Amino acid sequence: MRLRHTVAAACGALALTAVMAAPAHAATGDFHYKVVGLNGEPLAVTLHEPESGECITLPEVADPNSTEPAFAPHNDTSDYALVFTGTDCDGDTWQLRPHGRPATDALKLRSVVFLTP
Repeated sequence: MRLRHTVAAACGALALTAVMAAPAHAATGDFHYKVVGLNGEPLAVTLHEPESGECITLPEVADPNSTEPAFAPHNDTSDYALVFTGTDCDGDTWQLRPHGRPATDALKLRSVVFLTP
């Protein structure tokens, strides 16, 4: 009886390890946005094949006390992009379709999460 429980526990642990070791899915394509550069001019930034399901705070605008938010996002990835006005995927949200058109400069963001369709 003990051997059966030991084998069952080992098989369960092995299955859990296999699931947790599965590679993370990355959105195929690029996500573009603009930030205000040090010279006050717009600067284009690109995230190449970003991870899906993980909140990404945009590093250039991570400190709301010292930077303006990013703007004009363009989701050219295979996933939906939820953009947030705050860091850590907080605040107001807007959804961008996969391989959609660029948004206007009026759409502000500080973080984004990609969701597989």
